[in-house]
Amino acid sequence: MPRKAHILIVDDDPDIRDTVQDYFELNGYDVSQADDGEAMAEVLAKRAADVVLMDLNLPGDDGLALTRKLRDTGNARIIMLTAAGDTVDRILGLEMGADDYVPKPFDLRELLARVKSVLRRYAEPEKRSIEIDQRPEMIRMGRCMLDLAAHRLFSADGTEIPLTSMEFDLLQAFARNPDRVLTRDRLLDIAHNKDADVFDRSIDVRMARIRRKIEIDPEKPQVLKTVRGAGYIFVSRAR
Repeated sequence: MPRKAHILIVDDDPDIRDTVQDYFELNGYDVSQADDGEAMAEVLAKRAADVVLMDLNLPGDDGLALTRKLRDTGNARIIMLTAAGDTVDRILGLEMGADDYVPKPFDLRELLARVKSVLRRYAEPEKRSIEIDQRPEMIRMGRCMLDLAAHRLFSADGTEIPLTSMEFDLLQAFARNPDRVLTRDRLLDIAHNKDADVFDRSIDVRMARIRRKIEIDPEKPQVLKTVRGAGYIFVSRAR
């Protein structure tokens, strides 16, 4: 029997924790709860989590601080639970390496879909190094190679470069549409932010993170270029 994915809910609202736990357990997941950073650490000491649903407004260490700790010490995927208007906190969370965010109040079906999407990205056993010439669907993107089949990014020497699920979605879109401008509306849709404002900086944050991974000089990008007033373009012949 396949192992059930372990979901950890970190939220100081017991009603939210209980509601999410009941719904996810009905859908076949193992679920644990924590109301602050200390309780989260106790849960993780006993069992690693596959996905952490992280509320940003917590007593003690807030969700941003805990996101940073998790990214520095573990491999759990992180989905932030944010208040609808917390744009700055959302951007900071993405900069710290969160995989996705869902604004409150959220629809449980959407939250479940986001969790499934993140889990799909990391369903295969992690491999830190690989012979990149031996893998299918390899797309050169600047100084890196993107493996579309494995959902992974590799440096020239074959070392894996960590990607969040949203970063992969954006890179895949560029790889499938070389030398074509992708508008901000299209990129927001790809990033599952269909209701976001076109001036939402989350796309710029993700693009900056991606550029630091694939560009030789992220301050002067040659691979993923900004098209002023339009969006971004993947220059497929750039090196």
